[in-house]
Amino acid sequence: MTVELNHTIVTAHDKNAAARFLADILGLEVSPQYGPFIPVHVPNSVTLDFMDTTGAITPQHYAFLVSEDEFDEIFTRVQKAGLTYWADPAHSRPGEINHRDGGRGTYFDDPNGHNLEILTRPYGSGD
Repeated sequence: MTVELNHTIVTAHDKNAAARFLADILGLEVSPQYGPFIPVHVPNSVTLDFMDTTGAITPQHYAFLVSEDEFDEIFTRVQKAGLTYWADPAHSRPGEINHRDGGRGTYFDDPNGHNLEILTRPYGSGD
């Protein structure tokens, strides 16, 4: 049996703004609304479906594996947006990137408090 993650729901106080934020930072497209969701498709066939909520949002962690060139492009957009970024998920090393497993990675928050990560090497992959 082949099991693949197909989609996940991302709660937001403004689903349109949240989807646009992620798409703009990662260089992706926002798809047309589908039911109550605003989808952002990731190239590995996973969709993040943004959905409005009026309640409290429990922050989630979303990690995106990217190429070295994509990291540079995304990281430039993070900096241009004036976002605080950290080398670690605990947010104890601000203004840094990490070099785990011989790659690069950094964490930053979206407007709803979700912890986003870009990394160039999967954890445990070497070096």
